[in-house]
Amino acid sequence: QQRDKLRQYQKRLNLGLERERALARQLLRDGKKEKALLLLKKKRYQEQLLDKTENQISNLERMVQDIEFTQIEMKVIEGLKIGNECLNKMHQVMSIEEVERIMGETQEAVEYQRQIDELLAGSLTEEDEDAILQELNAITQEQLELPEVPSEPLPEKIPEVSPIKNRPKPELVAAS
Repeated sequence: QQRDKLRQYQKRLNLGLERERALARQLLRDGKKEKALLLLKKKRYQEQLLDKTENQISNLERMVQDIEFTQIEMKVIEGLKIGNECLNKMHQVMSIEEVERIMGETQEAVEYQRQIDELLAGSLTEEDEDAILQELNAITQEQLELPEVPSEPLPEKIPEVSPIKNRPKPELVAAS
């Protein structure tokens, strides 16, 4: 509010300065040098008042900015204070030992659930497992029974047979 009042005062001074300058010119034309000189001194004094007013406005604006910034800082500090209080209350409710106990219980519950899942998914006994392994061995033995290999040596050349006429017949050589 003070800033606005000072701005209005500046406008009034500026209007007065313009009028006095015009009046001083008129007095000089009329030959009244003494009155013109007195009017110019008054004008000079008002210009100094105008400068002081501008400095006061600047100081007020700076003060307003400082107050606004201080209010923001106070809100930040209050927020930090409330946050610290909340953290302290949470730390009182939950200690490190409590967190470790909960984590241990959670791990035990996960392990227990895994065991239940294994029992439900594959309910095989040890006898079933043994029977499955024996069957696997039997199948493996069947696959291992291969035909006998001839004991005669392989011929070096295989007789050529070609179903297409007028085509050269390739020669095949067997490895010995």
